[in-house]
Amino acid sequence: MIKLSDVFLKHLPTLDLHGEYRDVAIVLLKDFIEENKILKKEKIVVIHGIGTNILRTEIKAYLKGRKDIESYYQDPFNAGITIINIKVYKWVDKYQNIC
Repeated sequence: MIKLSDVFLKHLPTLDLHGEYRDVAIVLLKDFIEENKILKKEKIVVIHGIGTNILRTEIKAYLKGRKDIESYYQDPFNAGITIINIKVYKWVDKYQNIC
C-alpha cells in the first residue's frame, strides 16, 4: 500500500543523514539548506532516522537558531523524518519589465 505522504515526500529535495556523526550531519544540513535557498526550494526533507534521537535533537537545536527557517516539523507518518520550510526571498528585478 502506498501512503500519500510517500508520494508527496518523493518529489521534495531530500537529505539522508543515517549513520552520520552529529558534527558532520550539521555541516551537511547547513550546506543542503544553503543550496536549496539558492535553488529557491521552499520545502526540504531531512531523514535522520529514529534510533536514539541524537541526530533529531541536534537537527532541531540547529534549526531553532536559524533565522532563514520559517518552520520545521516531524513527519506525522514517519518519526525519522523532519520537514523544513525555508524562507525563500524572491527578489524582484525592477528592470525585468523594461523592453
